[in-house]
Amino acid sequence: MTSILVAGVGNIFCGDDAFGVEVARRLAHAALPDGVQVIDFGIRGIDLTYALMDGYDAVILVDAAQRGETPGVVSVVEPERAEAGAPAPEDLALSPHELDPAKALRLVSALGGSCRRVVLVACEPLYLGGDEGVIGLSEPVAAAVGVATETIEELIDEMIAAQRDSILAPSDVQRSSERGAKS
Repeated sequence: MTSILVAGVGNIFCGDDAFGVEVARRLAHAALPDGVQVIDFGIRGIDLTYALMDGYDAVILVDAAQRGETPGVVSVVEPERAEAGAPAPEDLALSPHELDPAKALRLVSALGGSCRRVVLVACEPLYLGGDEGVIGLSEPVAAAVGVATETIEELIDEMIAAQRDSILAPSDVQRSSERGAKS
């Protein structure tokens, strides 16, 4: 069975930064296949790091990310894999009050953990709250929650199908086809 973690990240007090949290909240009520776990990590980088050490086949990170798009645009990005080796000192100092997914991935790699596939489902924010903070998503980002939810459900289906297809050896597929032809 394929194990997939959907990790919603973000700060609910920083406007559109709560995008990942809102998507995780919506997916928590969806009927997802066995082996899929949805967790709202919020700003808990240490918790995300420990979860990434659990050996998931795939991880879908959900977050607001400034990528130069129009606010509300949802992007699917496969980040480059972190190189294992000696971590930089700043990679070992995770704050319990903020979450940098890239830093968490580098720390997991440095600790010997791995994940076959990591995908970021990102939404371009309109407003991140500034110094005063703000609760609630902007209109375009709130509208993107449904788009992201559907995108993640499609990614999960693709990941499960790819895992299933990789389990079948080519000779198994050929024998199955031959049996069908003889019937």
